[in-house]
Amino acid sequence: MSGLADDEAREPTLEDLAAALQQIEVGQFLLSTASTLASLAYGKLEQQKLEEAKTAIDAIGALLPILHGHVEESLLADFDRALANLRIAYADAASGASD
Repeated sequence: MSGLADDEAREPTLEDLAAALQQIEVGQFLLSTASTLASLAYGKLEQQKLEEAKTAIDAIGALLPILHGHVEESLLADFDRALANLRIAYADAASGASD
């Protein structure tokens, strides 16, 4: 068998994907989403794309309260600190942009 045939045989089916989705815990997925949003927000701040950074920061702020009781409190505390740092960084960037 060729390598190409092996790769095609290993592609997940729709049923495989559906089964994988059923295994995902919503709290962990939302925490992962918050982490991705934090990375995006920092990147947007570095690029001075303040409107996009603010959208990501606001989304994190909306997600974190939902996570209480669904993920470890120590993780939430870390994300609360990260959110506070992002808000400060945004405020600094916004005040610098208006000068």
